[in-house]
Amino acid sequence: MTEAGNRSLQMLATALEKEERGRDAYLKAVSTCTNDLGKEMFRMLAADEGVHITRVKQIYEGLKRGKTWTDQWKSRKLENENLEALFRDRMARLGKAVKAETGDLEAVDVGMGFEQGAIAFYEQELKAATDPPEREFLDAMIREERSHFAALADVKLFLTNPDSWYIEHEHHRLDGA
Repeated sequence: MTEAGNRSLQMLATALEKEERGRDAYLKAVSTCTNDLGKEMFRMLAADEGVHITRVKQIYEGLKRGKTWTDQWKSRKLENENLEALFRDRMARLGKAVKAETGDLEAVDVGMGFEQGAIAFYEQELKAATDPPEREFLDAMIREERSHFAALADVKLFLTNPDSWYIEHEHHRLDGA
């Protein structure tokens, strides 16, 4: 196997570990979260990480068998392409009634940490990637992980400071501004 092929296999093995840890953390958060918004968000994030895991395994197995990078991974679509918009809509309908426990916010912070780590990892790997399908895969993973991070950050703002969230997202103006 070529040096690039070995690098890709190692990258995919590391990616698989990261995606599995993220999925497991989100599944745990589903069971411990005290509000429905958080439970739904963590459930969807776990499902997305499951899609990532399937993609990574599919590519890994193909490369291991001596095949080259393909775009076959694209057939594995995320359930919701734009989690941030989905949750923004849900939060706008919920109003300020949602309350978060400390553990819920800690789970959001843990998730944000996983997503930041995944983004940094895929960005670093993109620098070394030379095969166009591999680069496209890494670009897609970076976009999806950024979307996850943005959704988590948005939910965190909503749970910690709903007034600020409404001002930011509903574009209300402050008196005298």
